[in-house]
Amino acid sequence: MPFTDNDGVSLYYEEHGPTNADPIVFVEGLGYGRWMWRWQRESFADDYRVVVWDNRGTGESDAPDGPYSIKGMAGDLEAVLAAVGVETAHVVGASMGGMIAQQYALDYDRAETLSLLCTTPGGDKAVPTPPETQERMFDVPEGYDEREAIRYKMAPAMTEEFAAERDDLVSDIVDWRLAGDASDEARKAQAIGVSNFDASDRLGELTLPTLIAHGTADRVLPFENAELLADRIPHAELESFEGGPHLFFIEQSGAVNERLRTFLDDA
Repeated sequence: MPFTDNDGVSLYYEEHGPTNADPIVFVEGLGYGRWMWRWQRESFADDYRVVVWDNRGTGESDAPDGPYSIKGMAGDLEAVLAAVGVETAHVVGASMGGMIAQQYALDYDRAETLSLLCTTPGGDKAVPTPPETQERMFDVPEGYDEREAIRYKMAPAMTEEFAAERDDLVSDIVDWRLAGDASDEARKAQAIGVSNFDASDRLGELTLPTLIAHGTADRVLPFENAELLADRIPHAELESFEGGPHLFFIEQSGAVNERLRTFLDDA
């Protein structure tokens, strides 16, 4: 099993696809394990060198005492890409992973392109997670078992139609989350990093090709955050996914993968 180390924190990563192809690394969201990118991994591994990994606190990676910072987790990403041995990589991040991706592109020089999904620049202008969504994500009613708790917390991130029509897949996602997500303590440590993140004043420094993709019905990080990113990152492309929830890259994976591939091909 491949591991690398950043300042004493052991980080697990995987590689898929041809080793001589263009590298692409995926960075997952708050509390989520690397399973989150299975739809993108399967789509891109035919012709890209795909790197997926577990953020600190998640999956096979170490879970040191918190709090964590986005800057520190960007350092974790640098350690992973250094271990893989690539000079540059396409960096794709969703939600908290999009924050890590922004910080990474600002602090390090391996990012060839940047794809920011359902994320935010942070700062005073950012539109925060609505209070009712925060309550749903962090306050589970008493008496729920582990599976019921995950479904309850995850509900704002997907559409009701998807949850009803794809109950079999939602059940699989619950299994993957039980096996690979962060513990409650590590999730809270990551959440502190999210709440302290603010790249808004530095986004003008990002001159690499950037795609911003966001669902218009995102109840976790509202769509207005995508517009803020597009306004501040020079020459960024903004792609909206109509009716897409926070997990739009799962619900609309085919369309998202097609748009991402077009962006990478043209970069």
